[in-house]
Amino acid sequence: MSAQLHVVFDGNCGFCTRAVGWVRVLDRHGRIELHASQCPGVLERFGLTPEQADSSVWAVRDETTSGAHAVAVVLDTALGRRLVERVYRLPLVGRTLEAAYRWVAEHRHMFPGVTPWCEAHPGQCGSAGQA
Repeated sequence: MSAQLHVVFDGNCGFCTRAVGWVRVLDRHGRIELHASQCPGVLERFGLTPEQADSSVWAVRDETTSGAHAVAVVLDTALGRRLVERVYRLPLVGRTLEAAYRWVAEHRHMFPGVTPWCEAHPGQCGSAGQA
């Protein structure tokens, strides 16, 4: 079965790696494929710049989304529901979630994490993963 959604995340971030670990647990039907942005060819494959990949998580399917909207899409896909994105689209909710996402993204290295993806999978990240 081919993944229905591709997620591009910061593979050098322990907090981000922990978050995609939760996605793996929730995605019991294999709907999501995870890609560390530092892995060779990932940015080119999904049409992202290094700056875009460094600033936000990205969800790619028919359209490309980032930030809190991407998180909503990822959760809905993992759970096989269409609830989180509907809540995100409520007046003021999306804006509030984006502001919260921006703050967390800017401070993500202060949050507890796990061994970053690129340290745990050095063969996948190539030399770009060696920070």
